[in-house]
Amino acid sequence: MKIMVQKFGGTSLSSEDGRNKVSDKIIEKYKEGYQIVAVVSAMGRKGSPYATDTLLSMVNPKIISNREIDLLMSCGEIISAVVLANHLYEKGYDAVVLTGFQAGILTDDNFGNAEIISVDSNNILKYLSKDNIVIVAGFQGSNRYGEITTLGRGGSDITAVALGKALKCNRVEIFTDVDGIMTADPNIVPNAKVLKKMCYSEVYQLAEDGAKVIHPKAVEMAQQSNVPLVVKNTYSDSEGTSVEEVNVNFINNRKELFNEKIITAITYKKGRVQVIISLNDDDSMIDKLMEEITSNHISLDLINFLVDKKIFTIDEEDKEKLISILDREDFDYEIVENCCKISAIGYKMRGVPGVMARIVKALSKENIKILQTSDSHNTIWCLIKEEDTDKALAALHNEFKLFE
Repeated sequence: MKIMVQKFGGTSLSSEDGRNKVSDKIIEKYKEGYQIVAVVSAMGRKGSPYATDTLLSMVNPKIISNREIDLLMSCGEIISAVVLANHLYEKGYDAVVLTGFQAGILTDDNFGNAEIISVDSNNILKYLSKDNIVIVAGFQGSNRYGEITTLGRGGSDITAVALGKALKCNRVEIFTDVDGIMTADPNIVPNAKVLKKMCYSEVYQLAEDGAKVIHPKAVEMAQQSNVPLVVKNTYSDSEGTSVEEVNVNFINNRKELFNEKIITAITYKKGRVQVIISLNDDDSMIDKLMEEITSNHISLDLINFLVDKKIFTIDEEDKEKLISILDREDFDYEIVENCCKISAIGYKMRGVPGVMARIVKALSKENIKILQTSDSHNTIWCLIKEEDTDKALAALHNEFKLFE
């Protein structure tokens, strides 16, 4: 049995025209001989009647439990699935709708951000063997007690890859409203271009650092199980971006497709806050602080621990919580708000000298102040002020000639 999993986002399903395009994408692959499992998100964005945020706005999250909130949020995907099935019926194709629970997705008990424990694909395979197109409500599963759980924002991507892994499918197609993964945000950098081939590590870092094209957990899961991914556009016939493991074929194919660059793509994440703590030689103080930060679920990023200073960034929403801890323990600190983390990503960066120097030079030329830097094998990060984001993206995109 040749199986393909296709995932469709909420914007693709929010209009009659979009739903017709989605149906056509499914039917196209079905006619090519694939057994299709379609994973769907809730229709539209906030304000649309069945969007997740619209459903959430109907209750008070301060008084209702996470268990009930998950039950409510799961409805949007179920509605999408049934409406899409109706489109396929009207076009003469048999379809069956499954909730995450009916699709065999077992999760832990962490309502609102559950982790998938296992997938029993037998029910899906039963319907596929009867030549049905199977439509699965994304973003959801159930715990060992049969209670509905959700996988966190963007969780439909996770559903798609988890099912692709369980079904040993040929590939997972992730449909969005852009032609694929791009060298930069095209709304900021007009000459950004689609990347035809990327490796898992590059796409994971892009997703982790702000690009909203796919959930980072989905990329991580795909890499662990070697599930090929393709990111495509619902509204065009673009080939999209193929996401694979780095091997000889990948390297040779990518050289043929475009002039290989050290930097592959650039992304950004706004709403960052830089924290600078001045300390004496008492390590016990910083140990205690780290324990408090961990217990309060505050995530740290861009960590630079120097002899006399500890510098890191946090999300804007954690600022007041952290300030409360620092004031209570009487730390000497400085807060720098309205920061943006710029990420320059490329698997070929490893071991190549001078990349950071080029980044610093390109930003300095535009009078962009760099507040902090960090790097790994395939990523260089720079912290700048939010107001300089657009200039920084354009400067780096041009410096590394990503438009070619």
